[in-house]
Amino acid sequence: MRFLEVFSLLLVAGLTFADPCSDIAGMAFVPPADARACLKSFPFNETLRQNLLATSAGVLDFFTFEEYYLESPAPFQESTANIRSELARINSTTYETDYDLSWDLYTFTTQLNDGHTRWFPDCYTSFQSLMPAPIITASVNGTEGVYIAPDLVEFVALIGTAFTSFYDSIGFNYSRLAGARVLSIEGQDPYDFVDVIASTISGNYLDHGVRVNSVFTSYRISGTDFSQRIGDLAGPTGVERDTITMTINVARSNTTETITVPLLANFAGAAFTDGPSYWANNCAATESTNGVDFKGEALKTQTATPRRMMAKGDIRDLGNSNAVGLPDKFHPTLPPVDGSSGVIKSFILPGSETGVMFVGSFSGDFDGFMSDTVAAITSFQKAGVSRLIIDLTNNGGGFICLGFFLFQYLGGAANFPYSGFVSTARGNPLAQKIVASDIALGLDADFSFYTPDNYAFLNGTQMPTDFNYMDPTVSFTVNGVLDPTSQRFHDTCELFFSQPVPDEPPFALENIAIVSNGNCASTCAMFSTLMNERLGTKIAVFGGKPGENVEFKGMAGNQVLEWFDLDSEIKTADLENDPLAPPDLLISGDFRVNWRTAWSWEDEDTPIAYRSELPKLRFPYTFDTYNNPQNLWLFAEQEMF
Repeated sequence: MRFLEVFSLLLVAGLTFADPCSDIAGMAFVPPADARACLKSFPFNETLRQNLLATSAGVLDFFTFEEYYLESPAPFQESTANIRSELARINSTTYETDYDLSWDLYTFTTQLNDGHTRWFPDCYTSFQSLMPAPIITASVNGTEGVYIAPDLVEFVALIGTAFTSFYDSIGFNYSRLAGARVLSIEGQDPYDFVDVIASTISGNYLDHGVRVNSVFTSYRISGTDFSQRIGDLAGPTGVERDTITMTINVARSNTTETITVPLLANFAGAAFTDGPSYWANNCAATESTNGVDFKGEALKTQTATPRRMMAKGDIRDLGNSNAVGLPDKFHPTLPPVDGSSGVIKSFILPGSETGVMFVGSFSGDFDGFMSDTVAAITSFQKAGVSRLIIDLTNNGGGFICLGFFLFQYLGGAANFPYSGFVSTARGNPLAQKIVASDIALGLDADFSFYTPDNYAFLNGTQMPTDFNYMDPTVSFTVNGVLDPTSQRFHDTCELFFSQPVPDEPPFALENIAIVSNGNCASTCAMFSTLMNERLGTKIAVFGGKPGENVEFKGMAGNQVLEWFDLDSEIKTADLENDPLAPPDLLISGDFRVNWRTAWSWEDEDTPIAYRSELPKLRFPYTFDTYNNPQNLWLFAEQEMF
């Protein structure tokens, strides 16, 4: 259905304009209430609800962990929900606006705490609220507490004058808050309120302790540059909150005061001038919303194949759309070694005993990641480095095969000829039809993730294109519910490694250590789990709530499919008209889904996502380490070797 048809549905439903959208058009930063007025100006429409829920229900048929949610095992009990009952609730709830409907579904999927399985409505996630008072957890004089980030002034300045001038105009002096001790937030103990944000806003990670660290500001790599993540308290997606009230002790003062900090919403969507153009440019489905038949795409471009399918496991951090840099004074002062122009930044610490690879993600240039790995480790070896620290802080994942490549490179190909996990897909009826149809159509891995040649038998032999690994499915029961899977298989990543992998480890395995804040998602989580389960690597997690556990891995599902990908699988298999196929979305958005399971090497009946694996070491952040990676690496070198 085209935009004008969809928008006419809203008009018929009674949309009238004082047009709050025109009031904020062209503005990069607006008060959340003004943005909310625009977003709530589109009335609820039943046709759009039924379309959204039909697509959602169809996507969730492929969700590998659906039945686990009926009673999530310890320590992940917080992530428990009857998914179908929640969809039924949304279907029967009375909503005044389209925003209320879509935000309810967004919130529900966020609180599943699976970053691979979430609804992202472009119409309503184009705003990120920002507060000039990001918080940290840090140990000061041996006592851990919550503080406003000491680098507040330098960091907030990087957001830009369009942001800071608003606070100047209302006489709010945020700069004096730098380093203040936070005594309460919204009347609660600060760690208790951090728990609230972790439970309701953060999402992405099954483990509550990992989500706690997501609330705080911390360093990261965004794209290929050092960056500072503002955190989920000071930078939540959406415009639900207008202010945050905190009781603080300002640095170098014994005075206690209560402050109310206004938030400001940053718009990162497509330009608009009024309500109709906002809907047209940000809400209506586009040519890239729904999937395509890749057989037809290949014919259109007159190529034999449309693309090589490369599996990904990553989360979507919407804050990356307006990421700002790490203040210069916190960048490493050590010279980078070769292979540091991409998502990996590598350094040799003073004394030349320890090398550091800060692996910001497993995304970006697929072949470049592998060549950068080789370049960095070669530089380390030439310099006589004998120990390696891998920093995975805020690594959101990426190409699955790159995580397996790095593991095999460090573990040695002779020791680990297969570098990944045993895997399965959910064996629902439509999935079975897709595999059978792909085989009948003679398709291969250039067209589909479902074709058998994407995978190998457990003996390492690549599956032929006519082997149906969904026939028969394998009986599997979760929480008393029969939930069949595909037959088990391996990935075929080794076929696509563009760099030779050494037979033996480049470093003694006991001389490899990993550090992070636990916000290590998807491919990062699979990599760190491989290092833990197969190599026994020392892993340290920084931060977290004092006295509570933090897992070393965040979301550890396996491959994720975006809605476009899943819909393309169905259409490429000529099944778009099958009664089980979900309909095309009428609105712009993405319902992504965890499509495959990775099974633990230590317990073959447990997905790694549901296997609790704690770090061997826990350290609090300090004012010197929370946003200064080099200081953290020097500390880790002393404590971990």
